[in-house]
Amino acid sequence: MKAFKDSILHLITETSTNLPPDVRRAIQSATNREDAGTRSALALGTITDNIRTAEENVSPICQDTGMPTFILYVPVGANQMKMTQAIHEAITIATKQGKLRPNSVDSLTGENTGDNLGRGTPVIHFHQWERDEIDARLILKGGGCENKNIQYSLPCELEGLGRAGRDLDGIRKCILHAVYQAQGQGCSAGFIGVGIGGDRTTGYELAKEQLFRSVDDQNPNDSLAELEAYIVEKANTLGIGTMGFGGNTTLLGCKIGSMNRLPASFFVSVAYNCWAFRRQGALIHPETGEIINWIYKDTSPQSTEKVTIDQEEREAAPTNNREVVLTTPITEEQIRNLKVGDVIIINGLIHTGRDALHKHLMDHDSPANLTDGVIYHCGPVMLKDDKGTWHVKAAGPTTSIREEPYQADIIKKFGIRAVIGKGGMGPKTLAGLREHGAVYLNAIGGAAQYYAQSVKQVDGVDFLEFGIPEAMWHLQVEGFAAIVTMDSHGNSLHADVDKTSLEKLSLFKDPVFK
Repeated sequence: MKAFKDSILHLITETSTNLPPDVRRAIQSATNREDAGTRSALALGTITDNIRTAEENVSPICQDTGMPTFILYVPVGANQMKMTQAIHEAITIATKQGKLRPNSVDSLTGENTGDNLGRGTPVIHFHQWERDEIDARLILKGGGCENKNIQYSLPCELEGLGRAGRDLDGIRKCILHAVYQAQGQGCSAGFIGVGIGGDRTTGYELAKEQLFRSVDDQNPNDSLAELEAYIVEKANTLGIGTMGFGGNTTLLGCKIGSMNRLPASFFVSVAYNCWAFRRQGALIHPETGEIINWIYKDTSPQSTEKVTIDQEEREAAPTNNREVVLTTPITEEQIRNLKVGDVIIINGLIHTGRDALHKHLMDHDSPANLTDGVIYHCGPVMLKDDKGTWHVKAAGPTTSIREEPYQADIIKKFGIRAVIGKGGMGPKTLAGLREHGAVYLNAIGGAAQYYAQSVKQVDGVDFLEFGIPEAMWHLQVEGFAAIVTMDSHGNSLHADVDKTSLEKLSLFKDPVFK
């Protein structure tokens, strides 16, 4: 079992730090399709750099290493209890090594276990088969994209699309709506797995299983193959784009499966996955426990095809985005001079804060002076060295909309000038930005290595009892880049993209499939 544990640890490390070739190719193709110099092109360039850096440093691609979900096919007679124990040990080691962020939280107490173990975590599905080898697959699906999963019960009424009935065309409408509702909050451009039928539980399981398919495989069901191609084509006309910035690519892949259902129930379940599509698999020898072969590294039918990107030409492309350098603390005058689309480079002290901190600050003082400061929606991966010094291993943004109930009040209470996150925020925050002189800065979701490089020093931490992701980290940054997407004048790129994409979605309300 030691060799099997080591193989699982290797699988976890590969999944967290090294995107498979089919996913990389999809991202490269999206970059080639994007207009040079746009916000989406800049975001895709950052994503490409982040992928390369994560592989070189053997560090997490995204700081949210998600819910580890394993699917294992094992020979008859395999001891699944010992295999589960070995997987748990590998998860613990990977967490200590910083390949996984401690993400297992008690739902009642809010306590983080610190080792990614707990009731329900990690998720492990065993299946027996007659082959004499172990097929072990892992997906790391972060909370931001997990929150954009959605399930429909047909028939239903859908915004922009009207009635979706119990037929293939109703399914089509549900899937398109699922892409629309995700906007940039799931770190688009993304991938979706769709499960048709089943009950509420098995429908979602089927949807997630589709994410284990290769990006460029062919669905054996002709009707579903046609629907998959249609969804990708039409979703990319919605104009949501990378990070919800607008652009030519909103969806990188769509995989659909179906199963039988009860006569009274007709569910369409959609599992949304971000561009950081971290899934990998390995064939493992059942006796030695060693890896025989990797599943996704070279199985794609086009794995030898190289997509070229003229990087110098793209970097030299003209852009309408103004670049502004700000050093904390930031004045209201500086903030009022910013507008949507400006690229901001931040130097100085910033403070991380997520759900637990925002809830706490509503009724308590801050241990740090936040006046004219910056709060960063981020749950980093942190490791402490032998001397007791903390180091940032990954530090990308989390989805900001979760803080919508708190953000405007906290901006007012503490005099915050800038909020950094991803996916944008709602009307209450927009009004708060305008009233109190602050901006929302959209960092590139998933680009955890890119942003970790900008952190030059960890000044300290408060509320470590909340757990590493939810603690308040005080970070000295240099060259931290983000884009103004909500300014202090009442303008919101996110609201604009939502409106225009809904208008484009409505073009697909007429029946297509019978």
